Amino acid sequence: MSSDPLWGDPLSEAADGVTVPFAGDLGDVTAARLAAAGFLGTLALGEPPVSAEHRDDILLAVSELAANAIQYAPGPFVLSLRRTFDGVHVVVADTNPDPPEPRRYHPSKGGGIGWHLIHALADEVSVVPGDDGKEIHLFLPW
Repeated sequence: MSSDPLWGDPLSEAADGVTVPFAGDLGDVTAARLAAAGFLGTLALGEPPVSAEHRDDILLAVSELAANAIQYAPGPFVLSLRRTFDGVHVVVADTNPDPPEPRRYHPSKGGGIGWHLIHALADEVSVVPGDDGKEIHLFLPW
């Protein structure tokens, strides 16, 4: 790692977290997952996850939240990740003020497991409604 200020300190940047805006296009699910993977990769340089599954769980949760934002809250969304004392805080802010509702899984229709999956993966889930949409906050182990 270089101490040259031109390059910055990736570990310091990981500690500060990352916030990435997306237009809400279908390809943004992959882009959000890649942004999260980059943040987690940098974070792991200084502090590897307790279990490899923790990284995978965070990436799966980010993918689900991004997909839900695109499907149920058309328009832009913002992904934020930051390290907390006991894990990783993930926030997705979208344009729909309505809180997510669990749906029953129907194999013929697809879907219906994402919100249940998010609750199973995260230590804590909260929805904060606002005038222009909502934020979904997840706390996941690292």
